[in-house]
Amino acid sequence: MKYWKAALAAAVFASTTVTAVAETVLRLDEVAVGELDPAKASDYADSILMFNVYDTLILPAQGGPGHTGHLAESWSSEGNSFTFKLRDDVTFQSGNPLTADDVVFSLDRMKALGSGLSYLFGVVESAEKVDDLTVTFNLESPYAPFVASLVRLPIVDKKLVMENLGEGDGDMKDWGTAFMSANSAGTGAYSVKSHNPQEETVMVKNADYFLSVADAAPDTVRLRYGLEAATVRALISKGEHDIASQWLPPEVVSALAKDGAQLFTEAGTGAFYFKMNTTKAPLDDANCRLALAHAFDYSTAIKMIAISDDISAGSAATGAIPVGMYGSNPADQILAQDMDKAKEYLAACKYDPSEMDIEVSWIAEVPLEERFALLMQSNFTALGIKSHINKMPWALFAEQVAKAENTPHISQLFVNAVTGDPDTLLYGMYHSSTPGTWQSPEHLNDSVVDEMLDAGRSAASPEDRAAAYSKLNARLMEIAATIYGFDRQSVFAASNRVKAPALTDASKAFGLDGLGFSFRLMEMTE
Repeated sequence: MKYWKAALAAAVFASTTVTAVAETVLRLDEVAVGELDPAKASDYADSILMFNVYDTLILPAQGGPGHTGHLAESWSSEGNSFTFKLRDDVTFQSGNPLTADDVVFSLDRMKALGSGLSYLFGVVESAEKVDDLTVTFNLESPYAPFVASLVRLPIVDKKLVMENLGEGDGDMKDWGTAFMSANSAGTGAYSVKSHNPQEETVMVKNADYFLSVADAAPDTVRLRYGLEAATVRALISKGEHDIASQWLPPEVVSALAKDGAQLFTEAGTGAFYFKMNTTKAPLDDANCRLALAHAFDYSTAIKMIAISDDISAGSAATGAIPVGMYGSNPADQILAQDMDKAKEYLAACKYDPSEMDIEVSWIAEVPLEERFALLMQSNFTALGIKSHINKMPWALFAEQVAKAENTPHISQLFVNAVTGDPDTLLYGMYHSSTPGTWQSPEHLNDSVVDEMLDAGRSAASPEDRAAAYSKLNARLMEIAATIYGFDRQSVFAASNRVKAPALTDASKAFGLDGLGFSFRLMEMTE
């Protein structure tokens, strides 16, 4: 009997040991900060968190256009109303069942907070519960991108949030923002184990997720923030890191690839922009802005982002709208430096070039931007314009651009269509109703631009939308509120421990930034 008990104990110990060894950990990094509250999410790190901890009614179809049901199994529309039928097999990580009440609450909460991407739902007059598994959205006016916008309405656990309201005024107090900034309240495939928005978020696989998750999907994910490029390179080389952020300098990514790292790519629905503050002299004069836009060396910028002969972090821009989106110019009409035109526009500018001093800022967490700043400085010097470069941490930049007078002359930013639709790339950047966000440091107020943006939202057909965005493209190039550096593609160096089909196989790509980092679709090989 003693022998049998000892053998059983040894077997249990061995089983426990095998289980512990078999647990897989995916390690990756992003730029800080990581915003966990989905109603406040807007940046890339926030998107990674949102798409794994929360779910949405619909998702972009993989490998092509259109959308598929996710939390919603079907939907229909009539006039300005959209009705969604929910799945009946979904529970939140708390164990609470998903109902239409949660959908209505999620919309109301996002609109009440007015943060993150809440502007996407400004046209929604109300969301109404039809029954426990049916919800209807009523729009104030036609809004062509509405279904696409729902990829940015994460559904939160109403009951859990209501049990954790913090200090605040009114019946809803703080709408649970204190709780939601540190805890998960979603249905997602991963739940939050710990969260420090400046350092690291640790997530673990949700065993009760409503969809099947491969056994090979990572059991634990450690998303770290703000790692230095040299640190990331060393960690990957030593096998202690799995996916580097897209912000590594190209030569570091290239060196890692030569050392055996994989290269993951995510085709963007956005671009890299040099945004000019249209309210601050001398850039309140369109001729001056046009002079700088024509002086910029686009071809050198493209060479600066090359990873290898076959892979680059971007392609030549043809105008204000990335190639392939509604209203874009043909791929062969690339922008190019033209110093003769630059001098003509400068001569027409009302300001004296000898008295100009252009502030060119760059984001401290994205070292590649310093090189672009130096390139611009060289271009401007050739035009006879003085400039100075200012390094700014992301948090400070996001704070300063809230006021036009505090916004630099030129800001460097990657901006993407957060729903995959051009409306969510362009409206937040250029409509006069949305100044003072990190996306809109141009502080643009142009009636023609507003008219075309509104037309793109309300047009009844794809052809009409394309026509509106084509006119918008022409107007934006005419007034030159922005220098369009290049259309972007994100490139990530990765270890050979991880497989990510959505980042390596075009037939499985989502066409939406960050969604390729759905950890439930990844596999760890060891």
